[in-house]
Amino acid sequence: MAGDARTGGASGTERFDLVVIGGGPAGYGAALYAGAAGMSVALVERDRLGGTCLHRGCIPAKELLETAAVWRTVCEAADFGVNVEPPVLDFGVSQARKQRIVDSLETGVQGLLRRRKVTVFEGTGRLCADRSVVVDSGNSAEATLHGDHVLLAAGSVPRTLQGFERDGTLVMTSDEVLALEQVPSRVAVIGGGAIGCEFASMLADLGAEVTVLEYAPQIIPGVDADIAKALARAFAKRGITVRTGCEVTGHTPKGSDAVTGDATGTTVYYSVASRPGRANPSSAGAAEPASVDPESVEVDAVVVSVGRRPFADHLGLDDTGVQLDERGFVVVDEMCRTSMAGVYAIGDLTDTPQLAHVGFAEAIVATQDMLGESPAPVDYANVPWAIYCHPEVAFAGLSEAAAREAGFDVVVSKHRFSGNSRAMIVNDTEGLVKIVAERQPDGAAGRILGVHMMGPWVTEQLGQGYLAVNWEATVAEVAALVQPHPTLSELFGETMLSLTGRSLHG
Repeated sequence: MAGDARTGGASGTERFDLVVIGGGPAGYGAALYAGAAGMSVALVERDRLGGTCLHRGCIPAKELLETAAVWRTVCEAADFGVNVEPPVLDFGVSQARKQRIVDSLETGVQGLLRRRKVTVFEGTGRLCADRSVVVDSGNSAEATLHGDHVLLAAGSVPRTLQGFERDGTLVMTSDEVLALEQVPSRVAVIGGGAIGCEFASMLADLGAEVTVLEYAPQIIPGVDADIAKALARAFAKRGITVRTGCEVTGHTPKGSDAVTGDATGTTVYYSVASRPGRANPSSAGAAEPASVDPESVEVDAVVVSVGRRPFADHLGLDDTGVQLDERGFVVVDEMCRTSMAGVYAIGDLTDTPQLAHVGFAEAIVATQDMLGESPAPVDYANVPWAIYCHPEVAFAGLSEAAAREAGFDVVVSKHRFSGNSRAMIVNDTEGLVKIVAERQPDGAAGRILGVHMMGPWVTEQLGQGYLAVNWEATVAEVAALVQPHPTLSELFGETMLSLTGRSLHG
């Protein structure tokens, strides 16, 4: 952690208004916000500032996805009359670029912490019953920090599957995928959530034959079913096989290369759950038979992407009053307070959406509560989700099914990018916008409950939909706003306008 903010480490006890354990987005976000409020802050980090998001998650994943997007653009350049020699992918250059971005952002975090006068301690922080934190830096000297408040933000690590122990080459998690030196020819991605779909999309763009195996009835659970079906169809057009409602049962490695010793591939076995009449989103709603024989797929590598578990292993919580639930998450209230007085927990340690921006939001709530400012809690049901696969997916608020389950009488509208002029110009017309609104007593569309999108740059377009949902705006209010033309975002306005009963192009 060379060159970071003022680095502590002296033996003895030091006192702070706030001691933060964990230097990922949630932890350093809290340290920065508290520092801006004038609090004295210590931050303990056992690895590198920026955490998983910066070093093994959001940032490196999106850089490699951008490499895939550039590659796709170059390969399609002839559609614009731009003729190029057959392109060649140098994945090592992309990896080097990724590392430069990561290093630059880490340096930026260090500078921000320094300017906010946050003291950074290198080592593993362990919470004690008296609300002190012992920092083990790996040598004989330990620092003891005492905080008027302590905030736990130790993050998470990838979950694994029994029988799929990762070795970094044949079986990988997100940690290893983001450090690949070359793209495997055939890949099975176990898990079709946000991370799994991003990896599947990236690997397919870069030349791999990809199979996605998802246990749930649809990929990207949480997004509206129409979006999930559309994404499965878009993946199929790109040669990505998507199997939903299936359970992976094991794999049989083929052996290793006689020269290098590297694994030479494996056969992954899975079975489709026996659910008579269940619709399979990956087959456009076709009903499945009552039972399906076990199936298999031969691949060169397996990516296990089945979520992440809270990483409380080194926090020493057994000897404190901090309560954990049955899955290992720290139990907190709406102000992020744990069951131990003065101790807070945020980010992936708690059972809330594992998103960096949620960690930032929780950091603000927790710090404001420490300051006695009575903040509004995070509205987890309406946080924005952004998935950077191709096509991109973004959503906020309730899906149609979730809204109906919550007791709302709803009205919906969908418009596709295929008729959007800007989408045609950029040669990316796959996708749609779907608005879910509450039906008023007169039958008209009222409050906006959810905005779900798939298509070009929808991760950058979600802002107005997120604001509409969280401000509890009505369809009429948003439809009256002027959308610039020609833009991708005007499809959102067109979809909203159609819910008033009148539209221009719909």
